[in-house]
Amino acid sequence: MAVILFGGAAACADARGSKSQAAGGAQAPGGTTGGTSATGVTGTTGAGTTGSTGVVPDSPLAPIVLAHGQSPTAVYSGPVYELTASGLVPFTPPLPADSSSNTLAGGTTATTSSVFLPELPQLEVPGSIAEEVQYNGLDIAAAPENAPLVVQQIIWTANEIIGRPYVYGGGHRSFKSFGYDCSGLVSFALHGGELLSAPLDSGQFMQWGAPGQGQWMTILTNPGHAYLDIAGLRLDTSPENDPSGLEGSRWRPLRPDNAGFVKRHPIGL
Repeated sequence: MAVILFGGAAACADARGSKSQAAGGAQAPGGTTGGTSATGVTGTTGAGTTGSTGVVPDSPLAPIVLAHGQSPTAVYSGPVYELTASGLVPFTPPLPADSSSNTLAGGTTATTSSVFLPELPQLEVPGSIAEEVQYNGLDIAAAPENAPLVVQQIIWTANEIIGRPYVYGGGHRSFKSFGYDCSGLVSFALHGGELLSAPLDSGQFMQWGAPGQGQWMTILTNPGHAYLDIAGLRLDTSPENDPSGLEGSRWRPLRPDNAGFVKRHPIGL
């Protein structure tokens, strides 16, 4: 997972798992490099190694585990664009966030008028790999330009609740909630792509969609926990295998493996 610096329900048994070593920067499928006047962008990792974006892997499936040698401190240094009414334009980071906002778990902030951060930009990066970027102190994801619109919409929707605290049963009575549990988070994101009309728990996700790994996204689920790997990023409430160690709804590196989890994916994706 790369970062660029700019201005009831299932129990979710491992949603409070311990921090452990992980790495990020996985590749996702589809298309060729670039597409918004940028053709293949190179980023560097905190360890000094080199990662790339816009690279099409040999496999037609998006990765759901870390590749050998990937770093949890990878930094994306390529261009970021914002989707506006007039099309894609270079993203201009905003001024620092208003200090009147309320602090939430992990240091993220939200306005006093809503539990949702208002008017987050719809960000894109060239190629087929989602990248994590910082916006007003919040780590949100920029969708890959080559991804289908539904994949982009799911990523942009999930950004709305990044930083929300873990709440058992959160996101099940209603898609809108102050906090979310694991399957509530996944349900909220899929609802943003119009793939779900009602929240599901992690046990129900074990029978949802199609079996196996998806081309763009894969739900990893068991009776106690669920998370979503989408375009090379992991959407999860659990800090397991995330060097940040922060709980709640966040974008995280892919895990080294997904032992004990069933693979499901939306049909056609």
